[in-house]
Amino acid sequence: MIPSLADLRKKRFTSTTVYSKQSGMQKFILPDVFQAPSTGTISGQDAKHIVRVLRLKKGTDLEISNGRGKDFSARIAAASVDRVQLEIIEELNSVTESSVHITLCSGMLKDNKMDLVIKYATQLGIRSWVPFFSERSIPSPDAKRMEKRVERWESIARESLKQCRRSRLPEIFRPLDFETVLTLPESSDIKLAFWEKASARLDALQKKDDAGRIFILIGPEGGFSDHEVGLAQQKGFVSCSLGPRILRAETASIASCTLVQHIFGDM
Repeated sequence: MIPSLADLRKKRFTSTTVYSKQSGMQKFILPDVFQAPSTGTISGQDAKHIVRVLRLKKGTDLEISNGRGKDFSARIAAASVDRVQLEIIEELNSVTESSVHITLCSGMLKDNKMDLVIKYATQLGIRSWVPFFSERSIPSPDAKRMEKRVERWESIARESLKQCRRSRLPEIFRPLDFETVLTLPESSDIKLAFWEKASARLDALQKKDDAGRIFILIGPEGGFSDHEVGLAQQKGFVSCSLGPRILRAETASIASCTLVQHIFGDM
């Protein structure tokens, strides 16, 4: 028997309802909250989303993160499309932050590919993201365009944090040059440069109990030059392969974070 359009709509509505019940409290970012009990206010697009899309009302419970590692339970005290006033009830134990501090350094890519990198790397639990220009990177845009791109990356990271229910926003650096990036990880426990010509596999590395800070280098679409890999090795980086297939640069960023979290972190 072929289902009617009404049946299909009913099934879709039921599925959405089940998902909503399983997702728990909605999570929002309120950077100025540091303790409980206290109060807070959500404004702008998040307030409109709460009132018009989620249709949440006075007395509804929410989960709040300050984006710096602390979560709180909260309750709506008053709500309008412009302002949602909250009672911050108590601090919650954060269970979504990784046990390792991962800094991902990604060579600058064309178009919206960097948007994908920060979106999924945030979900994978990185602590810092450092875009950089190298020999084979795209040309550097003007300062105004670059500032807008950084603002967009920060917005994407905030939305990803809410989706994956993290408690800490990754620190996003303004794009640097490659030589400057190599000076950043002095205190890192492990420094990895993923390169298509490398022969060492990541799974050959033994897990270290003290591997708290891990620094990852991923080249741009044209990869690293031999000269750049040599410079990285002089700074203590281990060059590693992601397997026999040549991955796109954005795929390599996501794959490397996943593997590092699997070996050293909480995946």
